[in-house]
Formats: sequence, C-alpha cells, structure tokens
Amino acid sequence: MKFYKNLYIGDTVKKPEKAIKKLKRHKKQPGLFVIVYDRDISRLTIYHSLMLSQWYYKENPPGCIVGLANGREEALVVIEQITKEALLTTGEVSLVDYLSGKDPESFQG
Repeated sequence: MKFYKNLYIGDTVKKPEKAIKKLKRHKKQPGLFVIVYDRDISRLTIYHSLMLSQWYYKENPPGCIVGLANGREEALVVIEQITKEALLTTGEVSLVDYLSGKDPESFQG
C-alpha cells in the first residue's frame, strides 16, 4: 500500500501515524475515509477505510493513498483543498497531474 509523500490529512483526524499503521495492517477504522488515486480510471476516489480491509484490496491495493479524513464530508473538503492548490499553482484543476508532478514515484504503476 503506497502513501502520498505529502499526505493530505483532514482537520479532525487525530494521530494520522496510527491511522496509517492500521491501514497498512488492514485493521478496521469505522470513521476513517481515504482519498485514493485509482490507477484503473486515473482519478481520485473516496473509499471508506473498511473497503481496504476486504480481501480484494489486500491482493490488489489501490494506486496511492493521497488523503485521510474523518467522514465523507471531510474527505470532500480535503479534495476541495487539493483542487484549490492545483488551481493556484498550475491554473488548471487536473488533480492527478498536479499530485503526480509533486510526487511522481507514488503515481507509477
């Protein structure tokens, strides 16, 4: 399981290091949502962290975890933050291009 170099973390996520350890061990975290770069569709997607504990994702981990949030609403706020950064920096809202430009290793196959 890959994590983005400059992981985006929602304001209410307490102890993100602990959350990352639990994600790597496929432990359950009922309130945690992850923002993932999905290689198959080349987009950012929001997953409930419990999805990553399913056997499919243990065998086929998502491309790269870009952000952590408590709840779906906060995950949307984090994506909004990424969008604003991309727009200010590049003048475009191509989030995958923006993020992969900052950390190309995390977005490679």
